[in-house]
Amino acid sequence: MASENSPLLAYRLLGEEGVAFPANGAGGPGGTSARKLSTFLGVVVPTVLSMFSIVVFLRIGFVVGHAGLLQALAMLLVAYFILALTVLSVCAIATNGAVRGGGAYFMISRTLGPEVGGSIGLMFYLANVCGCAVSLLGLVEAVLDVFGADATGSSGLRVLPQGYGWNLLYGSLLLGLVGGVCTLGAGLYARASFLTFLLVSGSLASVLVSFVAVGPRVIPLTPRPGPNGSSLPPQVGHFTGFNSSTLKANLGAGYAKDYTTGTMMTFASVFAVLFNGCTGIMAGANMSGELKDPSRAIPLGTIVAVAYTFFIYILLFFLSSFTCDRTLLQEDYGFFRAISLWPPLVLIGIYATALSASMSSLIGASRILHALAQDDLFGVILAPAKVVSRGGNPWGAVLYSWGLVQLVLLAGKLNTLAAVVTVFYLVAYAAVDLSCLSLEWASAPNFRPTFSLFSWHTCLLGVASCLLMMFLISPGAAGGSLLLMGLLSALLTARGGPSSWGYVSQALLFHQVRKYLLRLDVRKEHVKFWRPQLLLLVGNPRGALPLLRLANQLKKGGLYVLGHVTLGDLDCLPSDPVQPQYGAWLSLVDRAQVKAFVDLTLSPSVRQGAQHLLRISGLGGMKPNTLVLGFYDDAAPQDHFLTDPAFSEPADGTQEGGSPALSTLFPPPRAPGSPRALSPQDYVATVADALKMNKNVVLARACGALPPERLSRASGGTSQPHHVDVWPLNLLRPRGGPGYVDVCGLFLLQMATILGMVPAWHSARLRIFLCLGPREAPGAAEGRLRALLSQLRIRAEVQEVVWGDGAGSGEPEEEEEGDFVNGRRGDAEAEALACSANALVRAQQGRGRGGVPGGPESGDGREGPTTALTFLYLPRPPADPARYPRYLALLEILSRDLGPTLLIHGVTPVTCTDL
Repeated sequence: MASENSPLLAYRLLGEEGVAFPANGAGGPGGTSARKLSTFLGVVVPTVLSMFSIVVFLRIGFVVGHAGLLQALAMLLVAYFILALTVLSVCAIATNGAVRGGGAYFMISRTLGPEVGGSIGLMFYLANVCGCAVSLLGLVEAVLDVFGADATGSSGLRVLPQGYGWNLLYGSLLLGLVGGVCTLGAGLYARASFLTFLLVSGSLASVLVSFVAVGPRVIPLTPRPGPNGSSLPPQVGHFTGFNSSTLKANLGAGYAKDYTTGTMMTFASVFAVLFNGCTGIMAGANMSGELKDPSRAIPLGTIVAVAYTFFIYILLFFLSSFTCDRTLLQEDYGFFRAISLWPPLVLIGIYATALSASMSSLIGASRILHALAQDDLFGVILAPAKVVSRGGNPWGAVLYSWGLVQLVLLAGKLNTLAAVVTVFYLVAYAAVDLSCLSLEWASAPNFRPTFSLFSWHTCLLGVASCLLMMFLISPGAAGGSLLLMGLLSALLTARGGPSSWGYVSQALLFHQVRKYLLRLDVRKEHVKFWRPQLLLLVGNPRGALPLLRLANQLKKGGLYVLGHVTLGDLDCLPSDPVQPQYGAWLSLVDRAQVKAFVDLTLSPSVRQGAQHLLRISGLGGMKPNTLVLGFYDDAAPQDHFLTDPAFSEPADGTQEGGSPALSTLFPPPRAPGSPRALSPQDYVATVADALKMNKNVVLARACGALPPERLSRASGGTSQPHHVDVWPLNLLRPRGGPGYVDVCGLFLLQMATILGMVPAWHSARLRIFLCLGPREAPGAAEGRLRALLSQLRIRAEVQEVVWGDGAGSGEPEEEEEGDFVNGRRGDAEAEALACSANALVRAQQGRGRGGVPGGPESGDGREGPTTALTFLYLPRPPADPARYPRYLALLEILSRDLGPTLLIHGVTPVTCTDL
């Protein structure tokens, strides 16, 4: 919009923001302040200077000259409406409890968490750095506009040589002066700001008096260059004094070319310039650590400053429209000097505010950088910014910021920096509105600010308005800033950060989850949308890690709860031993990278604890419908923490940050032969209890032999091909005929299909084995099964196997409900049946007695895909508890040497042929 040498753009963004003072004193972090600042000195003065800067002298003519009085007033109302929305959010957060130093960065980071807060804080820091550079470049151009030697070699005051090198030298010298003041401390800056405020007020008063005291005059305008290097005829502007004709002529818009750039002005471009001059509303909030009563001073001082600047802008708009013709307004943006009673006073105000703006930006940047370094969000990169003087002044952060400002000065282009600075500040404003909106939406009882003139509507409108202005001012800079914020947030998320700040996201999630859980009505459940919701009971996660990951794959977007029973009686204990264990279990979930909840309980026995968890785990419509247990056998427990790369620990047994290693939080695996916490009787009784409570049951055996690539989070497309075998017939109670169509058989098919949907199991081939009786013709049952699979949209290979020993001849005998094998058969006959079924399954897997579970048979040289996982029909436990041990023994024989096996019994319908 303006050229590199344009005085207008040089003054557009000077003093965009104030300084972020520390919490402990004017001298800097850790220092002590002799006295705290009042509302006027701590909030009103910095905010007024930041919102005025020198634009009050150079922007009025530009806005009124092109937009006219009516549109200028409309633009001003819109701009201040947007700013007022953010002011309401700032005031609300500032009055919600104790306010510490840190300004906008502290508000955002402690509300939205370290990830978003750190990224916004760094962008806020970069905005202050660029703002300091813009202020210095603007000051240099303002000085050269009066004292710079022109091409004609004019004498008099024009003695300073110009050019890129000279301009960089002037900017560096001024930066040295500003850096020296900031290094000495914030106390010196505070006194300088008050002096600057007096100079600006005096300069502004002289301008207001001049509108009345100065009579009509003709003002010669600087000749403008024409095409081909020629000069246009000289023009003159008219200061008419208060004249109704002048006002009438200035009411409507008259957009023309900006004489500094030759660009045609539009409503959007003029509005962007005006809005840039109104920012700086958080300068007072940034001084929260220096205020006597921040909770009262920030709302009162900020509102007073905003109202004061709004009144001055309105007054200057009217006075300019009443007294200056359109030519003067459009062709001389610095016309205040021409009509002033004493022009040098206007120059003094311009130079003072420009210098104050650069100091404000530099000291603000240093305080934000020091706060970021103290929070240790970016590691050793910001370590030098932690250095402070004996008085507490962060001179390390000042020098750090001084070096970055010097680098930015090398650009020497205000056009580029102006848009970036404004967009970065708008991102910070939007983040403040978002913070307040999040707190309001979270409905946390502790968010009760004393400032009540806000609502979620104003916060949401503030966020939308800031985002709209960002893209209106510079779409490229807006998109780049949002991308940068996303990348920084991702970096901080990956690096991790302090969790003691509190995360508003957790409060929002709680609020939303509670609301939607209330709407999750169990009476509206339908089999079409059934999904497994698993409760995995774990004794010691060291030996259950593969099962823990396999269950995570089986849940298919459903609820997954890790349950653990601690044995004990609360009446006999001084405190609850369960609560301290939650941290270790949550760390286990994080390290294993599973999406599971943790539910622990205290009970005199594992069986009673399992009943408790089955009844109370979950909430509302999200409750477990399937119990998962490890198999009860005599295999020696393994410690998978020693072999899993995700659980590798440092040699000293501690993690980064000094927290104890996860391996020290869980006891070592049970030694072979040592007593168990759960007896075989209670184990089978727990299975029976789950079935009585209408819960599906899954018993997992030998999951440690699963191929590692099948338990990973990546796709298994390039892994070794495997089979997943499903036997949907109760092999301990064979009847012959289509036994696969019952509820339990369909449940097995559903669970196997769900596993095939997991990326790590995509390459595995599903095989369904159909057992035929000796009198059943081949092909008929297979056809019915394939038709059923087609209706259920299950792609699988069907294989018929003849099992003469398992099919009874004649009519089946009557059996006791819940019995697992014909009651008239003896133990020897039942064991022979289990051995026969085991041999049948092993034969179809390609494993002989010399085979290795999980691998091909070693004796016959057979090659090809092996079975990675076998699904077997789990019979109901017998009705007589005395037969529980025999039941468990038959299950052990049935699944012996089969490799990874899931024995499943389903009690609920889970398949549907409807859309």
